[in-house]
Amino acid sequence: MQSINLRAHAKINFALDVLNKREDGYHNIKTIMQTLWLHDSILIQKVDKFPYKFVCDVRYVPIDDRNIINKAAKLIIQNYDVNGGIFIKLTKRIPIAAGLGGGSADCAATLVGLRRLFSLTMPNKELMEIGKSLGADVPFCIKRGTAIAEGIGDVLTPIANNGHDNSFIVLVRPPIYVSTKHIFEDFDISKISERSDFDGLVNSLSTGNVSGLSGRLCNQLEAVTIKKYPIIAEIKASLLKNGALGTLMSGSGPTVFGIFDNKHTAGNAIRNIRAQNQKIREIFLTTMYNPSLNHKSQITNHK
Repeated sequence: MQSINLRAHAKINFALDVLNKREDGYHNIKTIMQTLWLHDSILIQKVDKFPYKFVCDVRYVPIDDRNIINKAAKLIIQNYDVNGGIFIKLTKRIPIAAGLGGGSADCAATLVGLRRLFSLTMPNKELMEIGKSLGADVPFCIKRGTAIAEGIGDVLTPIANNGHDNSFIVLVRPPIYVSTKHIFEDFDISKISERSDFDGLVNSLSTGNVSGLSGRLCNQLEAVTIKKYPIIAEIKASLLKNGALGTLMSGSGPTVFGIFDNKHTAGNAIRNIRAQNQKIREIFLTTMYNPSLNHKSQITNHK
């Protein structure tokens, strides 16, 4: 095999609780993460012309060592039996710095792709440990599906999700930049009086109860981010007004998602939101993704 093509799937959080701050500066969290069909594409090729080259179709994506793909590839090259040159091409579809795990997904796909392409004898546990060293969400992006994530997001417990075929996800990414570091720094755990209903969420997912899932969405970081960027609350209200069963900010933001039980209603919501706020250019219609199922793409890019 001389080349391999991979999909690097986005993720959202159905729940996100911040538990406490660790001595290393990170926070312990408990969250439910869900893989989406929306994905970047990564091509990895064996080459003879040069030892290593990475390119991306989006000009403002860094292609130096600031990019986690480079860090992943160089780590594998330095520590495993990789013979010959490597060419990697990233085609972006997941919005950048959006709370959708695009960078982590790209890193995960790179690790998985290099293992397959060079037939490296590396079990999943080892691959996920490497991923953890590069980013807290990378282990989940390697595993994919639906899972409770704890610790800094790297301790995973897979959970059943039977709602793939009866729900549609609208993603709205406002034109703002949110610093995850600053959101966590401004988070005040003493002001949190409620926790997410994880038992109810798990039950709703396992039974395919989209209404039950939508009514239990919870992200404790939302209040911090909305205080800085009120447009997030405006998007949530607009999604609900246009038929979403529930809405939530993903991760530390700024992307907001709405859950719909009807594709036609979801499509109308996208058109209405675009008409009401022409500054919003990144809107996507997608579905939940489970790697164990055969899926048909339900993505519509309304960028």
